Amino acid sequence: MTNRRILAMQDVVKRTPVEIDKSKEQVSKYYGSDVFGLDAMREFLSEEAFESIQQSMNQGTIVDRKMADQVAACMKAWAQSKGVTHFTHWFQPLSGATAEKHDGFFEPIEGGRAIERFSGNALVQQEPDASSFPNGGIRNTFEARGYTAWDPTSPAFIWGETLCIPTIFISYTGESLDFKTPLLKSLSALDKAATDVCQYFDKNVTKVVATLGWEQEYFLIDAALYHIRYDLQQTGRTLFGHAPAKGQQLEDHYWGSIPERVAAYMRDFEYESHLLGIPVRTRHNEVAPAQFECAPIFEETNLAVDHNLLLMDVMEKVAIRHNFRVLLHEKPYAGVNGSGKHNNWSLATNLGKNLLSPGKTPKTNLQFLTFFVNTVMAVHEHADLLRASIASANNDHRLGANEAPPAIMSVFLGGQLSSVLDEIEKSVHGGKMSPEEKTKLKLNIGKIPDILLDNTDRNRTSPFAFTGNKFEFRAVGSSQNCGGPMTVLNAIVADQLNKFKNEVDALLDKKVEKDEAIFQVLKKYIIASKKIRFEGNGYGDEWKAEAKKRGLTNIATTPGALEAMISKKSLDMYESQGILTHREQEARYEISLETYTKKIQIESRIIADMVDNQIIPATLNYQKSLIDNVSGLKNIFSADDFKKNAATQIELIKEISERVSTIKKAADAMTEERKKANTLDSAKKQAHAYCDKVKAYFEDIRYNVDKLENIVDDATWPLPKYREMLYLR
Repeated sequence: MTNRRILAMQDVVKRTPVEIDKSKEQVSKYYGSDVFGLDAMREFLSEEAFESIQQSMNQGTIVDRKMADQVAACMKAWAQSKGVTHFTHWFQPLSGATAEKHDGFFEPIEGGRAIERFSGNALVQQEPDASSFPNGGIRNTFEARGYTAWDPTSPAFIWGETLCIPTIFISYTGESLDFKTPLLKSLSALDKAATDVCQYFDKNVTKVVATLGWEQEYFLIDAALYHIRYDLQQTGRTLFGHAPAKGQQLEDHYWGSIPERVAAYMRDFEYESHLLGIPVRTRHNEVAPAQFECAPIFEETNLAVDHNLLLMDVMEKVAIRHNFRVLLHEKPYAGVNGSGKHNNWSLATNLGKNLLSPGKTPKTNLQFLTFFVNTVMAVHEHADLLRASIASANNDHRLGANEAPPAIMSVFLGGQLSSVLDEIEKSVHGGKMSPEEKTKLKLNIGKIPDILLDNTDRNRTSPFAFTGNKFEFRAVGSSQNCGGPMTVLNAIVADQLNKFKNEVDALLDKKVEKDEAIFQVLKKYIIASKKIRFEGNGYGDEWKAEAKKRGLTNIATTPGALEAMISKKSLDMYESQGILTHREQEARYEISLETYTKKIQIESRIIADMVDNQIIPATLNYQKSLIDNVSGLKNIFSADDFKKNAATQIELIKEISERVSTIKKAADAMTEERKKANTLDSAKKQAHAYCDKVKAYFEDIRYNVDKLENIVDDATWPLPKYREMLYLR
């Protein structure tokens, strides 16, 4: 029987670049045309309804049911004008993917007829099964009811023939069961805290929004090869595979010429994205072969998160049209760079001012320093929670692997900005500043824009780096929902800004001048957070040793990292701001542990399955051919000639036997450890057992399988190889 891999390779060779006809118009002509945005609202809504929606979007007010009926009718009319037949509430359960249940617009009426109807009730609320999604024990199987509720701040859109309405997802008893609800609450908390602090500098600031610009890395693989890699289909990564002779070592793929077939795919998914109002603008080759990146323009964080999740869905569906599959796993291939999702975060006021961008006067730069230093302090105070926010079985393969930031949370500022903070530390003595000190300090902070223009470098090894007018959280995983890490970042900065305001107000009550009070508190924070600042190579072993001296944690695996989610400090921080109750956060901790366990469990089962059903049978078939060859040689040659001419084959036969035996014993032992782990009585114990006991066998099994890949006849080996998968034809 012909090897399926060989047939798949023949199919790959037949591939030709696929081009889908696209509009030759400028993007601006059709951008957002499948979104119920401002233009569509103005056209289809009454003036009263339009103003109501705008107020809800800008101020967070509730849309009343009467107005919702009008909006629903107009939204239906708009959607049907574009050929839409169904609608769905589009939400983000804690499974990590988006969820949707499509309902038709029609409704049966008397006389065996039907009418097209979409009510305000259907727009505002639906009832999915809350027990069937991850809930961390909040809902039992017999307590099925949950609610999705419309989020007017994120516009409805059309995907395929369905009107998609972004919603939150909560339990019958009101607990959050999704990523969007706490994200929205964290944005509200940050808005209030940041606006209050802005009042020290500009009374006209009435609103602050967090902005996000994500960068999405991904791999492409030919669909024919993907479909015969059982591990890729089920886990998103290759559990076996020897490194190719040429990987990324020549550094020739990064920003190189994009292959035409890939470029056609990119044009296609960008077109679909632009119809949906996703502002994707950048595309390029990434470091590893078959790895690429796309990035949009900054948006308000809630909308940016929705757009990233929607883009991942678009990318996967469009890839199938082009005979590709897109791999969003953080580490689909061992030995080459993994994929991340860099989250570029900043703060903007209703006046259009970026609070993390210095201005032209000492006053505006003092405002910049206030938000800048408080963000650094927030990361210092909640570094472990920030680490927990990007912890997953997938990301464990990537973090600290000399291609992504380490598991140690640190902040990179650049040498010049660090010098500015050092100057503040020296200048403020805790008492009243002299006129000379005030003048010197204001002159120094007045130079910040010039410093940033020429001296703010990028540190690719830092998990949290300042890059001129924003902070870049580089440790977020490529398959992850940005909403989780952004909720944490918003929450900890809001918490820190509240503390800052309380301390400054206390000094103002003591008649300390405002600028002096601000500088005194900033100096305190600069000193307190100094150990979290690091300007060097985050990949080096020297940093691990230095971080340990500084008292920074280095939690390499997910089960340990997740503990920070339920520390008293974290629980109290969330609850004090009304973002997550203790129960909601503890449920998230349980879900994260269970997700980790299930992913390692699935991988261990697939490893054992592939070993027993693919690797060992193929290897033994090849070994049999060697044995037959040796038997034939024995019949032909004399004893001395046989010994000389069969030595290589005999050594290979022995090596195959040894490696097969090692693989089988390790796979069986791994299975036994898995059975033991499954009997443990808590999610925490199970996660640690899978991490420490079950996963411990993965590398040994893989090492020996990969050695066999280099021994076994190429035509016999059952799995597509890295040299085949990483180079797109």
